[in-house]
Amino acid sequence: MSTTPRRTALDALHRSLGATMTDFAGWDMPLRYGSERDEHVAVRTAAGLFDLSHMGEITVTGAQAAALLDFALVGNIGGVGVGRARYTMICREDGGILDDLIVYRLAEQEYMVVANASNAQVVLDALNERAAGFDAEVRDDRDAYALIAVQGPESPGILKSLTDADLDGLKYYAGLPGTVAGVPALIARTGYTGEDGFELFTAPEHAETLWKALTEAGQGAGLIPCGLSCRDTLRLEAGMPLYGHELTTDLTPFDAGLGRVVKFEKTGDFVGRSALEAAAERAAAAPPRKLVGLVAEGRRVPRAGMAVVAGGEVVGEVTSGAPSPTLGKPIAMAYVDAAHAEPGAPGVGVDIRGTHEPYEVVALPFYKRRK
Repeated sequence: MSTTPRRTALDALHRSLGATMTDFAGWDMPLRYGSERDEHVAVRTAAGLFDLSHMGEITVTGAQAAALLDFALVGNIGGVGVGRARYTMICREDGGILDDLIVYRLAEQEYMVVANASNAQVVLDALNERAAGFDAEVRDDRDAYALIAVQGPESPGILKSLTDADLDGLKYYAGLPGTVAGVPALIARTGYTGEDGFELFTAPEHAETLWKALTEAGQGAGLIPCGLSCRDTLRLEAGMPLYGHELTTDLTPFDAGLGRVVKFEKTGDFVGRSALEAAAERAAAAPPRKLVGLVAEGRRVPRAGMAVVAGGEVVGEVTSGAPSPTLGKPIAMAYVDAAHAEPGAPGVGVDIRGTHEPYEVVALPFYKRRK
């Protein structure tokens, strides 16, 4: 049975801009408006405007909201100050990653958990299940928000022209309620591009006003609308994991090289603790595979699922690959056997349709912005 993809509050506007639309996680989303390379370069050098309303917002409130999230997630959520945010994960009992999340503490007893679109229902169900016995309420707020991101070096200047909020005082991974172009919004200094930028959570009925105001304010600064395609190449260059590629239920945070998000020092038990303690020990002893960067010596582009080879043997697997507009070469992230994971490891290639194409192993990320 086919279901019609959901449409964001900005759907008509995207179509009026000539966007190429695609079904992504059950949503009709803009893939690109023109050249995805131009959109990528705009975010790296000026600014890009994204509709991210497909992301899943879940509100957790109550006297034991912090205790519930400390139990349900791997991070120390109770230690997050009001107005701050934290990158974390929700894992299964066996340590497998269900999703990576950003949690915003909006008030003493109120949090917003932002899940990936493809996992929003899974995360909601898991939080509801794990809430048993806690004096806390889990609320599905996916329909309560539209999410617009402005990303790139010009984004602070663009946003400052539309708000009285103290953007200079707003640190990375922090959020504050404010008004942007006369519209109430949660202004968060977060993003998924490797650049400075902001994510603006607002009511769906205000989304079009906000988008148009940002577009107008960004006219002289090189801002253009951007789709999901360039968002993927931007996050790949920045070495940021994508659920379903670098993160899956078959992997623990330690397998993904993200063990730092697991906070064993927090008080009390949490879902997956014992399995993750064992995973941490295994990783410390001898990680079976490491997530590395690969840079092509030729022009052929690696894709997810392709084998990484060395000495005629399969030594890993590509998780994400694309041409890099910034490097001017194809790049990939891959899980590779520890013996071949050091930067500059000799003889490493990718099996692209039967041909072993040479690749250089590099440390992640491929790109880091200048502060």
